[in-house]
Amino acid sequence: MTHHAPLIIDLEAHSLTALDRQRLAHPLTGGVILFGRNWVNRSQLSQLCTAIKAVRRDLLIGVDHEGGRVQRFRNDGFTHLPPMRRLGEMWLDDGPNPVGTGALKACRAATSVGFILASELRACGVDFSFTPVLDLDHGGSTVIGDRAFAQDHRVVTLLAKSLMHGLLQAGMANCAKHFPGHGFVKADSHLDMPVDRRRLKAILAADAAPYGHLNTSLSAVMPAHVIYPQVDSRPAGFSKTWLQTILREQLGFAGAIISDDLSMAGARQIDGKPASYTQACLTALEAGCDLLLLCNQSLKGGAQIDVVLDGLSEAQLKGWWVPEVGSAQRRAQLMPTSPALRWDELMVSAAYQQALEYVP
Repeated sequence: MTHHAPLIIDLEAHSLTALDRQRLAHPLTGGVILFGRNWVNRSQLSQLCTAIKAVRRDLLIGVDHEGGRVQRFRNDGFTHLPPMRRLGEMWLDDGPNPVGTGALKACRAATSVGFILASELRACGVDFSFTPVLDLDHGGSTVIGDRAFAQDHRVVTLLAKSLMHGLLQAGMANCAKHFPGHGFVKADSHLDMPVDRRRLKAILAADAAPYGHLNTSLSAVMPAHVIYPQVDSRPAGFSKTWLQTILREQLGFAGAIISDDLSMAGARQIDGKPASYTQACLTALEAGCDLLLLCNQSLKGGAQIDVVLDGLSEAQLKGWWVPEVGSAQRRAQLMPTSPALRWDELMVSAAYQQALEYVP
């Protein structure tokens, strides 16, 4: 059985340090998440990804690269991708054409965006992007805002499926976020603990509906750092009710569950009490997460990463945490299985040139 390595960590700079290599080699480290601070240009990014894989081939290299304001790499040839709201607007714009023309054009554009996004990242050595956003645009959330396709869950479902098809064409898995929905609450979980007081029936009928519709197409799901007190007193990412009873059993999702950033303020409030990073990690694993994101902790030496790795190791040795049987396989399934085109080859490929024509 493949060894389970749940922790996804970040890097401080443009190249690996000796400490980075030591942490990446740790048997409980399963991947890396890249940020804008890790970017200079394509050549440097490719060298960084090569260096990461030289430590361990099985490390998953991911990035938040959605389009719009959440796009980590924006120059040196990377296409400026639109916010997802732009695709939702296309859906509604039939112009002088028959009803439904806008929807068809929007789906084609979404597939093109997904293909461009994934193929450009993979040409530089990045394996995975935490996309698409399935949150509904209820109009009040500044942290979601134009990252959402639309308010109608049916539109969101079909545009997300189209974007995921584009990712798949380029050999990249997907990660739907933020389950069961972050778009209804105004608070930003980076800074606070949002609370959504709606009943389960209302959430399942709207915000969570795309997860049920796409249950066989989703590679991974990221739960929201939001409390839904009508369902559970814990945030969704720490809730067995949400992750196991609802997401896995009721909605039929069988892929990887990846926690949102466990360094966020909203992530470290459990049962109304502040929790340490290690406690947050262990609680997320117990709830049903397969992988744990711990972001922005490499800065100023990264001591907190070492604390968490030591804490997880101790918990495993003492039996406080027993890896779930399928978690290692689910992580492995997020890795690309097809070879990526090199950048120069990609630029002249017919599929890439055609997709560029349809990116709004």
